[in-house]
Amino acid sequence: MYNLDLEKAVEKIRLEKVKTVLIQLPDGLKPKAKEIKDILDKRTDAEILIWGGSCFGACDIPHTNSINVDLLIQFGHSEWKDV
Repeated sequence: MYNLDLEKAVEKIRLEKVKTVLIQLPDGLKPKAKEIKDILDKRTDAEILIWGGSCFGACDIPHTNSINVDLLIQFGHSEWKDV
């Protein structure tokens, strides 16, 4: 079981008035994608998109040239502190 801290994501989206969010998940968390999207859809006004491509860690950033994304949220298996 993972603590994805969705409340922190909701706060960030609301605080920054984000319109479009891209969620990136490693393969082990992709089965939770719909659940994550549903929670963020209910709690924010942002459009929530799920990245279906690869995710080999925090340095594997999706190429979003064809879509306009205001915020990228990467969930992983290890906790990172805010920088």
